[in-house]
Amino acid sequence: MLSIPASRPNAYTGSPLDRISDRREDAVFVEAALAAPGSLIIPVWRARSLMRGLEEGAPEAVLLTREAAEAVLMAGGPWALLGLRDGVPVFAVDCSAAEDPLPLLPEGFGSFADLRAVAGLLPPGEASMLAHARGLMHWRTRHRFCGVCGGVCEPRSAGNAMACTQCGAQHFPRTDPAVIMLVVDGDRCLLGHSTRFPNSTMYSTLAGFVEPGESLEEAVRREVFEETGVRVGEAHYHSSQPWPFPASIMLGFHAEALSREITVDPAELRDARWFTRDEIRNHENAGFSLPRVDSIARRLIEDWLESDS
Repeated sequence: MLSIPASRPNAYTGSPLDRISDRREDAVFVEAALAAPGSLIIPVWRARSLMRGLEEGAPEAVLLTREAAEAVLMAGGPWALLGLRDGVPVFAVDCSAAEDPLPLLPEGFGSFADLRAVAGLLPPGEASMLAHARGLMHWRTRHRFCGVCGGVCEPRSAGNAMACTQCGAQHFPRTDPAVIMLVVDGDRCLLGHSTRFPNSTMYSTLAGFVEPGESLEEAVRREVFEETGVRVGEAHYHSSQPWPFPASIMLGFHAEALSREITVDPAELRDARWFTRDEIRNHENAGFSLPRVDSIARRLIEDWLESDS
């Protein structure tokens, strides 16, 4: 099976930020950047991002000026330096302690919404920055205590690391690798309907987390066999997608089926089927739906369809 290249970048990639990791330990620089009137703040409230234009179907990210974000910062939630955008410092701040964060903001500055619901409508750079802020703030709010000794942790590296005040252990944001794969058998591909899908008609690619001591290709073969009983041979890398919902990176593959009979693991899937290209192109008439347009799952499917054109 030929490798199928990625046709275009995935959602949540293409960040315009220079992460300036070499400046995070410069306390003078960080303090000045946080206090600078021109600095920009991305607020996160209970995993939701601040946007405007939602009702019009044209969402855009809202980055607050330092002055507009004063009340949010004074609320004392976790914050972190994300990087520079065109030389301007950009920070994330979590305001989840507020029952209603909108009174902390100037009137008319938008509302908080789930990024995943609208990411396909956002400019790529904006979706990437909001995802970055969401993922880092999720980690900050859930790692206040040391996993080694249970001591209280304090932020380091401009909010991009935590250090235990008791044993001195350092903790860094983790990203869990997950493989996601479209299994192909000639003119057909294998899609499953997960027990976790909120959409009762959606069929998508198979996916699963990489286990310790396992290569990505081995994870592809194991996950496909565990969920569907289908044996997989070659697995070709396609692309990756940050998925900080809350803390993963999706590593996409097209994989070649060596067997065809399906045996569904009911703990993971309600159903799995082989679909032809024609069925997928006409999926609405066939009575099923595909993954969201912002997902790498959709990209794997679409690029496979286009490879036959």
